[in-house]
Amino acid sequence: MTGKNKKILSLLIKAAIVLFAFWFIYHKLVANKNLSDFRTLLKDIDQLEITAVIGLVVLLMFVNWLLEAAKWKYLMSHIEAISFYRAIESVFCGLTMAIFTPNRLGEYGGRVFFLSPRRRIVGVVAMSVGSIGQLVLTNVFGAIAACFFVYRFIPIDRVLFIAVVFLAVFFCLFFIVFYFNIKWLNGLLLSFKFTRKYKKFYSILGRYRRKELLRIIGYCLARYLVFSSQYFILFIWLIPGLHYADIVMMTCLLFLVQSALPSLDLFDVGIRSVTAVELFKHVTDQHVAVIACTASIWLINIIIPAILGAYFVFKLNFFGNLKSN
Repeated sequence: MTGKNKKILSLLIKAAIVLFAFWFIYHKLVANKNLSDFRTLLKDIDQLEITAVIGLVVLLMFVNWLLEAAKWKYLMSHIEAISFYRAIESVFCGLTMAIFTPNRLGEYGGRVFFLSPRRRIVGVVAMSVGSIGQLVLTNVFGAIAACFFVYRFIPIDRVLFIAVVFLAVFFCLFFIVFYFNIKWLNGLLLSFKFTRKYKKFYSILGRYRRKELLRIIGYCLARYLVFSSQYFILFIWLIPGLHYADIVMMTCLLFLVQSALPSLDLFDVGIRSVTAVELFKHVTDQHVAVIACTASIWLINIIIPAILGAYFVFKLNFFGNLKSN
């Protein structure tokens, strides 16, 4: 294939990705009754107050993804040096491609196509390290919240509750120990003849030292606090009678359940809403407000970044011998 044909094909693929993403987004937004409920809840609130609160949540969205870009840049330090702006481009591009792919798989492609071809598969492995760090925190905080939830809302025998706590502690320790010894996974893969021939791709796992893993999980923790704060702000604002501790507990549980369910970003709002209602019904009967809060955060954290990322899709480099647009 000639260079000209590659450029044409590359442009067609990029245009198809953007059009597909916007088609999905348009149809989902038009059919989303939850966002209409959110607007209904806001009709009696002062416009300046709405602007301030929603503006703060949107600002936190940008902080969240800028932290993710910083984490991505740091993860790539062992593989290929990239600028912070390049990391931002790849993160937002990945969000656009994640919108219509199961379990956000497109996010990997959106990022690694900003790398040189020889380092793309290794880049996927490096990105997995960051994803595992985020998953560790989701599971640890979720398990702690689950213990409080069981204690408060599920009438069980004391001995059984103690067993649940011990199980939660073991669950947390397993993920923490595994993460800070992620090089064990490298050793495990080397022990199989089939996977040994691919060691040049996953050997990167052995390069991350505990000090570096601590910094990576530091980025993950900062992100967790940021998007938790978004939920906290909206729930306090629209359901003022809720106790702060209840919001924190239910939010951590919501993240835990979401991480365990296979999903598509675009349809994830339905899963989030149902899960949020099932959890928050123990502390409030304002189900419409719960659904509206969840849907609005979905719009702010997923849809808006996906729209912004469409611009960066045209900078993808599918063929290594072509310059990015």
